[in-house]
Amino acid sequence: MFTGLVEEVGRVAKIDVHGENHRILIEAKETPKELKTGNSIAVSGVCLTALDITPTSFCADLAKETWTLTSFSRITEGALINLELPLKADGRMGGHMVQGHVDGTGKLLEFVRIPNAHDYWLRIEIPRELEKYVVFKGSIAIEGISLTVAKLEGLVCTIAIIPHTIEMTNLKSLKPGDPVNIETDIVAKYLEKWMSKGRESSLEVGELVAKGF
Repeated sequence: MFTGLVEEVGRVAKIDVHGENHRILIEAKETPKELKTGNSIAVSGVCLTALDITPTSFCADLAKETWTLTSFSRITEGALINLELPLKADGRMGGHMVQGHVDGTGKLLEFVRIPNAHDYWLRIEIPRELEKYVVFKGSIAIEGISLTVAKLEGLVCTIAIIPHTIEMTNLKSLKPGDPVNIETDIVAKYLEKWMSKGRESSLEVGELVAKGF
């Protein structure tokens, strides 16, 4: 499990194509030092398996589905990607629960500075099938970054971004029209399932509360 707090921005140094599969070589200064072969690592929000590790790089294999259904479809050699190691058992939950299982890709509409402020507005068009999982002031992971929804107008999700987040992530390298990985809050998915079962088995609000909600 991850928390959506990016630890380092790496660089895609090489992309090898093997039939319908891809292998990417990622260079980074610090993250590879903590990896062992077979470890999980979140790469721009996608949980991948680290292979061929050196002190400054690692590889990861991507199946056709992972490549085509995530923002990896736009990357080229030299692209910046967000890196996060899994949460340790004794670690602090600083962001929100992120699995590294991308639900879909949104389209970056604009990334503009807020007038008379140091912060920025990030506006993303989200897929229609994910709209039901996105709520005002709810959590959402964009490119593996734990963020908070500031506004939701139809399929347009607006997020306030502070300068630190820009400095410590790959957001600074993205441009309008780029696809971005989206993982919605897993709690919303469980609630949807329980409420659906509730319609069949008379699950009431009191029972949801008893389950911790």
